[in-house]
Amino acid sequence: MNYLEVKIFTTTYGIEGVSDALSNLGIDTFIVEDAHDFETFLSTKREYDWDYVDEKLIELMEIETCIITYLDSTKEGEEAFDKIKEKMAQIKSDDADGVMGRLLVENILVSDEEWKDNWKEHFKPIRISDRIIIKPTWESYVKLKETDIIINIDPGMAFGTGTHETTAMCIKLLEKNLKPGDDVLDVGCGSGILAISASLLEAKTSTGIDIDPISVEVALANIALNGLSDKISIIQGDLTKGIDIKADIVVANLVAELVITLSDTIRHHLKGEKIFIASGILIEKQEMVAEAMRENDFEILEILNEGDWAAICAKHYGNA
Repeated sequence: MNYLEVKIFTTTYGIEGVSDALSNLGIDTFIVEDAHDFETFLSTKREYDWDYVDEKLIELMEIETCIITYLDSTKEGEEAFDKIKEKMAQIKSDDADGVMGRLLVENILVSDEEWKDNWKEHFKPIRISDRIIIKPTWESYVKLKETDIIINIDPGMAFGTGTHETTAMCIKLLEKNLKPGDDVLDVGCGSGILAISASLLEAKTSTGIDIDPISVEVALANIALNGLSDKISIIQGDLTKGIDIKADIVVANLVAELVITLSDTIRHHLKGEKIFIASGILIEKQEMVAEAMRENDFEILEILNEGDWAAICAKHYGNA
């Protein structure tokens, strides 16, 4: 089958706005190639960040940040492409400062045989934290430390590889704060990486919740890949509507506005003075999120920054 590979050229700053625009057009599956990620990757010296460097990745330092999606090569796909071009032109006209970049939209016709596997050559095992390594299913990995924890993932059926800065920071904060026997709730679980990490870090129970049925399917598939189907529960639902779960740690890798909205709800799902880890927060919005947490009886324990993103670890005080 043939597809239209659509590329939208933007900037690191523009990723969120372009992604939101695509979602509003009903396009929720896309790939982000962020030039900043590659710069950070190659400039990072800490031994636990990367276990393998493919020399071909060095060439990607020259890329322009872009978002890629695939449309069926049909009349409907061509109409969707036209809508994307119209939307990007609208955003471009409103972007007086040019912070969103060129917003050029290109497409080429490709066959599924051409593109479905070629990205695999760039996805290698990666150490996310002191203990956790994310490994594609087709790669082998020999533990460097006895305490290493390996998460298997097939990104072909997931939303990304689980290696984005926001996910990595959540995992680091989980590793630091989770005690064996804790109950963990992952809000907006997506591909299930955080719920899997919690379980492998010896959480007593690990539960993921997501409003999107596709996310639930993807999470369950990744959980099965790691042999954890009997240890992790995934629920389709809305935390604000009738979900009665209490946990020692709640983790939410969402966006700043959703974290703010959920700050009041989440404190009622914590067992007393317990931990809330939130990410998906642009650095310029971190204080706004932190203030919303404080207003809901949270004390900010730690804020991590990586790239343009922030993750906040807070402790709840007061009556839930």
